[in-house]
Amino acid sequence: MHVRPSSTPASDRPRSPAAQFAATDRLSDYWRFYWAVAEAQISRWLPTSPSLLLDLSSPDFQGTPRAVAAGHDVVTLLPSVDTAMRRPLTLVNGRATIPRPTRPKGRWRHVIGDSAFLRSFAADTFDGVIADNRVLSRHLATEASMVEIARVLRTGGRALVCVDSVVLGMALLAEQDYWPELSHAPSADVLLVPWPDGSITRCFTAEQLTEVVTEAGLELEWIKPRTVLSVSTVEMMLARDPRSMGRLVEMEMRAAESDDYVGVHLIASVVKPG
Repeated sequence: MHVRPSSTPASDRPRSPAAQFAATDRLSDYWRFYWAVAEAQISRWLPTSPSLLLDLSSPDFQGTPRAVAAGHDVVTLLPSVDTAMRRPLTLVNGRATIPRPTRPKGRWRHVIGDSAFLRSFAADTFDGVIADNRVLSRHLATEASMVEIARVLRTGGRALVCVDSVVLGMALLAEQDYWPELSHAPSADVLLVPWPDGSITRCFTAEQLTEVVTEAGLELEWIKPRTVLSVSTVEMMLARDPRSMGRLVEMEMRAAESDDYVGVHLIASVVKPG
């Protein structure tokens, strides 16, 4: 049987889940939306009074400048001395950059170290820890990383964490034809998934992430999907009206308050009890 090639140009075809979420093109419509949501979420999570925060989320995490601008002192952990700090690009309605403040309200320092084992820091040092940008999914021994976060937090300190969800893990397995593994994924105690670039990610259900948090001696404040709006919905709405970014973010912030953990990433806020 002769199969006719698709008349749709390859650049216009929908990307697979693996291609969409393994290559985070920050200037694409969806990823501009994704990071706008992330910035809104971290802005709501930040402490109300000036605090000392530890950022484990990689040098290019776009939420860190928000914390500094809000008056918090931030220590960002870098994997190596050669790691370049990129200037974050923040867009308004996809067209213009937000004016930079003339002077940051908080201090931003960079320290070289291992974000999985925080041996460079004494216990009870930080008021908050930001472990966003999937950092705990890239640390396959997530339990040990969470114990370290609990150690460096002061009593009453909080952490914001972001991990890959089982929803994303199953999409990646299906995309790569790992059908036997896919059949066991929903019930697996630990789900490790290969990415197209050869790296491994650990994916979680909300219940599994809650268990890791409580075993480290922390208490869960809330857990929710980072985003629930689909890529196609976001791209369609922004194509119709490029100025609708703000409305989309507000829609997402309201939608993510549901208990339906359908997103590809989960975020959670945890606290160190007294």
